[in-house]
Amino acid sequence: MGTPEFAVASLDKLFEAGYNIVGVVTAPDKPAGRGMKLSESAVKKYAAEKGLKILQPVKLKEPAFLDELRSLKADVQVVVAFRMLPEVVWNMPPMGTINLHASLLPQYRGAAPINWAIINGEKETGVTTFKLQQEIDTGNILLQEKIPIAHDETAGSLHDKLMVTGADLLLKTVRELQNGTLKEIPQDSSSNINPSPLNIHHSPLTIAPSPLHSAPKIFPADCEINWNQSSGTIYNFIRGLSPYPAAFTFLNGKKLKIFSAEKEPGNDKNKPGAMITDYKSYLKFATSDGYIQLREIQLEGKKRMKIEDFLRGWRP
Repeated sequence: MGTPEFAVASLDKLFEAGYNIVGVVTAPDKPAGRGMKLSESAVKKYAAEKGLKILQPVKLKEPAFLDELRSLKADVQVVVAFRMLPEVVWNMPPMGTINLHASLLPQYRGAAPINWAIINGEKETGVTTFKLQQEIDTGNILLQEKIPIAHDETAGSLHDKLMVTGADLLLKTVRELQNGTLKEIPQDSSSNINPSPLNIHHSPLTIAPSPLHSAPKIFPADCEINWNQSSGTIYNFIRGLSPYPAAFTFLNGKKLKIFSAEKEPGNDKNKPGAMITDYKSYLKFATSDGYIQLREIQLEGKKRMKIEDFLRGWRP
């Protein structure tokens, strides 16, 4: 059960390892692009190429879908980047339902663990396989794998690393489940995770009394940069939202998405948010303690480009 590219790597691992995949459950086709043509999920495209049975329920409690799911008589269900399952679904197979999550649970439960780990300046993260139960991302842990977060890591590059690491861990989990060698480890009983602030551009690094961080869904409207923050905080914010949904600011009234940037120390008295440029090679914004030097951007109505290329054709 999965939808985006992240889930394809895991499906491919299981398929190539010779497991009998009796069905693939993915999202219904959705209109996309200028022509609003129906677009298939990455998982559906892969499943169709391999001749696997595909189910695309609109509602997971539909009687017809539940009957078809039961008829597959699956021993175990595997969930990677799908949606919240009702108990009637996750409790169906005799060996339970396994979920792959892109964090070291119980840290970063929620929809955007990769983004939040970078936004919060973490030095490491990882992947976890666990058994599904009622509360989201709270089931017993099966296996975990840590990986470091590089100082210039973006959500995009970390996504690709965790996609591969996660697929390997999932295959190992299924094998050990099959062999009966897995030990389930309950997560911390403290499930009242302090939620990260929804309005993240105001305080993305708020530290709460609870040691646990959550990873709520991030909406484009939450991605505006607050230049009153420190350069380090803003740098992490930009990396954690690159390439999607992308941190942004405004330049002469137009939205400016920032995909890549660098921190620059400085003690000038420029007001936070002030723009400094030579109109040739650099464009930077003042922060509370220095500057953010832009490297790759996209101005509203324009293509994504390097800052030098942008400045070559731009005048305020």
